[in-house]
Amino acid sequence: MGGECDILISELIDLQKRMANEVVIGPLSIKPKILGGFDLSYPRKDLAIAVCIVMSYPDLELLEMKWIKYEINVPYIPGLLSFREGPAIEEVYKQIKREPDLLFFDGQGIAHPRGLGLASYMAIKLGKPSIGVAKSHLFGSYEMPEGKAGKFKYIYNDDDDKVIGAVLRTKDGIKPLFVSPGGSVDVWDCIKYTLKTCRGYRLPEPIRLADMYTKKLRKEVKYE
Repeated sequence: MGGECDILISELIDLQKRMANEVVIGPLSIKPKILGGFDLSYPRKDLAIAVCIVMSYPDLELLEMKWIKYEINVPYIPGLLSFREGPAIEEVYKQIKREPDLLFFDGQGIAHPRGLGLASYMAIKLGKPSIGVAKSHLFGSYEMPEGKAGKFKYIYNDDDDKVIGAVLRTKDGIKPLFVSPGGSVDVWDCIKYTLKTCRGYRLPEPIRLADMYTKKLRKEVKYE
């Protein structure tokens, strides 16, 4: 990469560092009654389908599903996914009628090289407590937990050894998830609510359904 793209990356990294200072981490201050989950798919590199799922808690009844098509203007840049996906998530969030108490994102929270993964970025943008639930490791040191559901090991910041997340088994013998606070929650909240929203699947139900609908819509929607 070079030229304008290098300038863009530099500006986004600076913005990301500034926003990371706004992230508030601490125990969830309310008992959530409504959850939100988000996912995106890309039928074209410049077009996304963004889905928002709204569910009741703790019974996990589907209350709403909204989706939009959204033109993507920011290229895929590792570590800066928030700026690519965030605007589409903000737009689909505007479509829902019920206001969630807690949001789930398919991505990192503070377990990120600059402390601002997608879940943390959206916690600031939407002003809501959020949890990052990633399928793969991005940042931090950890040991692999035992193979049974509910087992976990902490993720530590490589720079100061602070706990920034957890590697969490949600099913016996299945690859773990990498959960971390987005904002206004702590690591224990991430573990607790991830486990309580997995209905026998690897992923929490709000994210699993959002992922299911993005794949379905990708096949059915016309993109002209």
